[in-house]
Amino acid sequence: MLNKLIALGLVLGLAVGLGAAMTGNTVLHTIARESAPIGKIFINAIKMVVIPLVVSVIFASIARLGDPRKLGKIGGMTLAFYWITLIPAIIIGMTVMTIGLRFAPDIELPSVGGTTIPKLQSIMDFIVGLVPPNPFAAAADGALLPLIVFTALFAAAAGTLEKERRERMIAAAEDISDALIKLVWWILWLAPFGIFGLIAPATARLGWGLLQSLGIFIICVFVGLVVLMLCVYLPLLFFVGKIGPARFLKGTVGAATVAFSTTSTAAAIPVSLEETTNNLGVSETVADLLIPLGASMYRPGSALFQGAAIVFLAYVYNVPIALGAAGAIVFATFLVSLTVAPVPSSSVVTMAPALDAIGAPVAGLALILGIDRIPDMMRSCVNLLGQISTAVLVDKAHIPDNE
Repeated sequence: MLNKLIALGLVLGLAVGLGAAMTGNTVLHTIARESAPIGKIFINAIKMVVIPLVVSVIFASIARLGDPRKLGKIGGMTLAFYWITLIPAIIIGMTVMTIGLRFAPDIELPSVGGTTIPKLQSIMDFIVGLVPPNPFAAAADGALLPLIVFTALFAAAAGTLEKERRERMIAAAEDISDALIKLVWWILWLAPFGIFGLIAPATARLGWGLLQSLGIFIICVFVGLVVLMLCVYLPLLFFVGKIGPARFLKGTVGAATVAFSTTSTAAAIPVSLEETTNNLGVSETVADLLIPLGASMYRPGSALFQGAAIVFLAYVYNVPIALGAAGAIVFATFLVSLTVAPVPSSSVVTMAPALDAIGAPVAGLALILGIDRIPDMMRSCVNLLGQISTAVLVDKAHIPDNE
């Protein structure tokens, strides 16, 4: 129901905006203009919840791992595979979107709420800025990336405490994140109105150019996800896992269908476990560990989507991306993609750190959120296939220890 209402808000916003742009009707222009405060309220609500949600989810995810040494060989190989493959996913998303935008019309959205583009930092200044002298000040200033670094380090330290103390901290963080997730649900029920209030005025100013660009964005995300599967996962499965593309895709069709239709890899865990062990021959020990772990922290499709979306929003807001800024995007997206919260369109909400890194307005998230249902289904499917691929490859590499 919510997805339908969000789609309705997008369609109505586009209809009113395009009608105003094409006909010059004063009534439609007035509706579009007067709806803008609703969109601002919606964006403020998103910004309000982003910092505490990202912090609580990242802390719980990392602290839950405990001492990384306890994960042993399986855990080490798994985390290494996660980290190594996320970087190509982000770069593929950014590259495909950069190429696709050559076919997009020239549009420029005005800055929202007086947003200014900060002076681009050098790579060394960026690295120095990752360590906040005062994490509370960083939170107050909305500096998400340094706050994420502090949270990750703090969670790693908490993970080394004895089990009882560690679990108390994790339970508190999970309770906070559960409450914030509930708040996100409430905010998302405002999304149809908020998206209308953002899309209608923008479309009234820009007309068909914005609509064409959104279509190009969806196509580029799809192409990027296909490239990721064809160039990364399927070759690894074939040469390392000794599983051909046909067997892999046929053996995971049930789990992929669940993830695609529900936009949730967590919902597909039972089917994923069954197909991974029965159809692909992965040991139950590896599958039982890696499938739930992957569902909680490994989302390569989301990382690709976020990289593509940042490039797209930089384009529509006319924000230049220099080499140093590109590195900031990759690093920020890498961190948040490991801990995307289990809420609808959470990959969109958690893009704020990367937007902050290049100075693009957070209001641009509403443009992506309005059309996110289709990319969300596609990236959820690829997320799941990446998670199952990890289980296959790690199990293959770990066979000597299993025998």
